[in-house]
Amino acid sequence: MTSTERVAEIDLDALRHNIRHLRDVAHPARVMAVVKANAYGHGAVPVARAALEAGAAWLGVAHISEGVALRRAGIEAPILTWLHTAGTDFTAGVEHGLDLGISGWELERVVAAARELERPAIVHLKIDTGLGRNGCPPEKWDALLSRAVAHQEEGLIRVVGIFSHLAVADEPARPETDLQVQAFREAVAAAENAGIDVEVRHLANTPATFSRPDCHFDLVRVGLGIYGLSPFSDQDSADLGLRPVMTFSTTVSNCKEVPAGQGVSYGYAYRTQKPTTLGLIPVGYGDGVPRIATGAPVLVGGRMYPVVGRIAMDQLVIDFGTTGIADAPDGPLGKRAVLFGGAGSPAVEDWAAAAQTINYEVVTRISDRVERIYLDPGKGSAGDDADA
Repeated sequence: MTSTERVAEIDLDALRHNIRHLRDVAHPARVMAVVKANAYGHGAVPVARAALEAGAAWLGVAHISEGVALRRAGIEAPILTWLHTAGTDFTAGVEHGLDLGISGWELERVVAAARELERPAIVHLKIDTGLGRNGCPPEKWDALLSRAVAHQEEGLIRVVGIFSHLAVADEPARPETDLQVQAFREAVAAAENAGIDVEVRHLANTPATFSRPDCHFDLVRVGLGIYGLSPFSDQDSADLGLRPVMTFSTTVSNCKEVPAGQGVSYGYAYRTQKPTTLGLIPVGYGDGVPRIATGAPVLVGGRMYPVVGRIAMDQLVIDFGTTGIADAPDGPLGKRAVLFGGAGSPAVEDWAAAAQTINYEVVTRISDRVERIYLDPGKGSAGDDADA
């Protein structure tokens, strides 16, 4: 039976809208829906299915284990995975037909898995164009291409893509993106000159999909945008034509009147300035709520109230700013409390600002203790997280 004590409602219609909108923005490039980290906390399997239904051509995950889980759920679309370690099970990646991102050292491990399975591995070569994390250093690119071509001629791999990742695309005025685009074009040209028939070139993330059409190439990799959130500090979701997908809510679990000077939560970091009513909200950092997000808004009964005092593992407190409501028949006790969500709710960005972080982190960190409920009005149904 579905509980409504702590719920992250996932609006799959909103997600499909976002995919269709991003397809229009990126056209004629295709869209890869990035569903790593349990689809940024939204639930990888339901989100992946909805994204593909709305026209996403690819799925992207960080780890091979995430891709294998999607395959085991019956998803057959192309899935790219790009973050590997010495302990990664490359055999599973090849066996399940995942596309494998290669930055250099992994190539021989992937080739060994392909040889063992007698099945060619599907490979995308990654060039570091300036982010300084994963990707092949430019000075080693020609050597990686040479090795890849040799293994492809042996029938052990099939190189289908060249890709990289942008560092500052969320700040469109910065010149470093121009340098990365140029470096990427040079890397693709080198690959083609080496004899690789490049099927998909991909560089753009969500911000570049909106702000840099010259980065679209054949495929754009969109993560944050499919969840209806903006990567820009000066544009919100509505400005970009997106609809937030997750609404995080609970109920007011206790309500009481307190005098002026009442300390609230650990350390008494907050004391009431006047007689007031406090509301207890039964979520905390154990549910993924940022511990430092004091001052963030919570919506109760159509009004926003601030979080006061330190957020604890299981609970936080809001100040209603008035008295005479705790025991009223229509008082706050038991009413829905929305931390963030779509239209009319506090924005994820409000919580990000209070926590001194970014909207990506706020949604991704919502823990498994919070039940996911999938709203799918377009199909006339809603379900819990049983298949997530």
